[in-house]
Amino acid sequence: MTRNGPAAQTADRHWRASLRLATSCALAFCVMALLVDWDAGSLTPVRALLWSTLSAAVWAVLLPPRVSAGPGWLAVRTPWGRRLVRTDALTAVRQYEGVSAHLVLRDAFGNRLELDPRILTASPLLWHELDTGVRRSLERGTLRQGAEVMERLGHRIDRETTQAVLRVSGLS
Repeated sequence: MTRNGPAAQTADRHWRASLRLATSCALAFCVMALLVDWDAGSLTPVRALLWSTLSAAVWAVLLPPRVSAGPGWLAVRTPWGRRLVRTDALTAVRQYEGVSAHLVLRDAFGNRLELDPRILTASPLLWHELDTGVRRSLERGTLRQGAEVMERLGHRIDRETTQAVLRVSGLS
């Protein structure tokens, strides 16, 4: 058993690749900035520290949230903290569309969590854990807002998963 939940937890399977991309971009920014400053003849230890600090800030901004789930819970970890909701005690689910689409979950204990729905689309096991918790919330009567949002999201995830399977199998 881990500190965060049961040993059978599920995590976003694409997180490591996103972490590598964020790290690569931050390192490329740092190297390019140092090279340009060095070529201009204005590189000093203070400026090198400034570029390194800015690169660390770029890394923190690009770092994707780490999403994990287990029976009855969903957690999102960012550089600024960790949020956890009880999926078996959800009270509201909202989805905001647009450039920065995100899903907002609230539970009966006052916890709030935001995540990108594309993470759920890309990780069927995370979606399964969330869907199971939402069904328990509906059975218990705690989910008062957002059942239709979860139903739409479920249909979209099922459609995209089916299309991916057909594409991989050569049937589409």
